[in-house]
Amino acid sequence: MRHPLLLASVLALSLAACSTTSPDVVQRGDAQRLSSVQDATIISSRPVTVEGSQSGVGAATGAVIGGVAGSSVGGRRESVAVGVLGAVVGAVAGNAAERFGTRETAVELIVQLKNGERRAIVQAQGEENFKPGDRVVLVSSGGTTRVSRTPN
Repeated sequence: MRHPLLLASVLALSLAACSTTSPDVVQRGDAQRLSSVQDATIISSRPVTVEGSQSGVGAATGAVIGGVAGSSVGGRRESVAVGVLGAVVGAVAGNAAERFGTRETAVELIVQLKNGERRAIVQAQGEENFKPGDRVVLVSSGGTTRVSRTPN
């Protein structure tokens, strides 16, 4: 293995690609489940970044790859020391790769409900772009809420 950090980064990014919080993707557990819907109007919209996760998968993967790669360097004594150092460096690099690889571009929406109450919702940037004055619905199910345009 000549490029253990690259391999750890690719693996962490691949695992991160399996997860999404896009408002255009409905989780399997939310399918065929009754959701509550509230009418609202967009007051403001601004782009934000949702920080990536640190589940430990990236760090563990990086540690294994770094340890294996490091232990193949040098003689018997050196391979143990370099293996341990490689595992530490790999864990740090794998953790960073996971964190940056799972960041998402999102939008913070401030909405006003018909009763005058205001709510703030952060959701991943989907296909829809919202601007002040847009009529929307808040769809809530299982503790999560997503915003989408009011159907015609």
